[in-house]
Amino acid sequence: MTRRRYVAKGVPGGYRIWDNRVLRWWGDFYELYPDDLLDELNGEANYEKITVLLKRYRALKR
Repeated sequence: MTRRRYVAKGVPGGYRIWDNRVLRWWGDFYELYPDDLLDELNGEANYEKITVLLKRYRALKR
């Protein structure tokens, strides 16, 4: 099994996505676990799908 580039880490109040390659946070703060987004980032990394998922998770935050 290979090491995943993007992983969600729990922070107070929700989750943040950690990028293991550049060793910094990626994206926004998420209140719900962003499993669909992580699967896409670590898989095909289709730009259009990532954009749709980011919009969906931002809408859930409001």
